[in-house]
Amino acid sequence: MSATARAPMSTEALPDGGKEVWLRAQALSRRFGGLRAVDEVSLELERGALHAVIGTNGAGKSTLINVLSGEIAPTGGRVELLGADVTRWTQPRRALAGLGRSYQRNTIFAEFSVRENCRLSAQARTPRAWDWLTPAAGCTRTGEAADAALEQAGLREVAHRTAGTLSHGQKRQLEIAMCLATAPKVLLLDEPLAGMGAEETERMLALLQSLKRGHAVMLVEHDMDAVFRVAERITVMVNGRVLASGTPGEVRANAEVQSAYLGEAH
Repeated sequence: MSATARAPMSTEALPDGGKEVWLRAQALSRRFGGLRAVDEVSLELERGALHAVIGTNGAGKSTLINVLSGEIAPTGGRVELLGADVTRWTQPRRALAGLGRSYQRNTIFAEFSVRENCRLSAQARTPRAWDWLTPAAGCTRTGEAADAALEQAGLREVAHRTAGTLSHGQKRQLEIAMCLATAPKVLLLDEPLAGMGAEETERMLALLQSLKRGHAVMLVEHDMDAVFRVAERITVMVNGRVLASGTPGEVRANAEVQSAYLGEAH
């Protein structure tokens, strides 16, 4: 398969009701010398659902995202995206096949407009090396993709503002809009709520709810109240391993999770 080809769509159903698994990790591991940052982690992301991964600092959450997205090669295990084995695929190839991610830190082009940030992301998805006479900024296809992403992320009214002038919360929304402009099926979101106030958090939670439609979403987050509000499934990591995984109710009631992470308040 070429680097620009799409992975086949999975129609595999789970036993409990025909849900499609769009990203699967099987016994996924990543070692750095003697440190097992990710240690035989297995999880499944389903279409139309948000799967949260929680754990203390150093639990392996961000390393897991990096391995799933292809930025770091796994030491062991397997990754499947939309039915294809992508374990040895590079990050750009996985992105072209439908995997999008956001980062803990802002990765926007601060000096460009909000819309241009999104248009450049869409352009990366649909390069036109053969059409070097036409200015890329005038491409109708990438412009439409940018506008659609901004609309979904709630940023249409600030599309022509300079990205660097946005509030912190809007910048986080823009990062997700840039991701959406690449037409992903699977979204890996690394702490999108970090540093937000109450009002910005509510806007982001509404966006996360909307992203479930037509996507499989994995959320890494420290805000437990937010996680239990939006997630259908939660995986708890400790020292690179999965301590527990289940519905929010099951995780909340798990004695090991309460002792290691949540505390009695949850």
